[in-house]
Amino acid sequence: MSPLLSWAITITLVLYALAMGLGVMRLMRGPTAQDRVLALDFLYIVGMLVMLVMAIRYDSSMYFEGALLMVLFGFVGSVALAKFLLRGEAIE
Repeated sequence: MSPLLSWAITITLVLYALAMGLGVMRLMRGPTAQDRVLALDFLYIVGMLVMLVMAIRYDSSMYFEGALLMVLFGFVGSVALAKFLLRGEAIE
């Protein structure tokens, strides 16, 4: 791996950690439930991006599969939370 790519990956991971910290802060302090759901969506998307950067760093396809699973479960969770916020029940 080239030194430039190594530095870019390191800086990217640090910035993603900062973004996740801000997302967790919004998740804890969100004034409404909608803010908290949006923060949770943001966290799983940033988590997926971290997994993809780690896949590039370690040249492993397992991280790509983990990122795909993370996004699929995150989408299902977002749909369930949206149904709960709209109707008051997640399972009909």
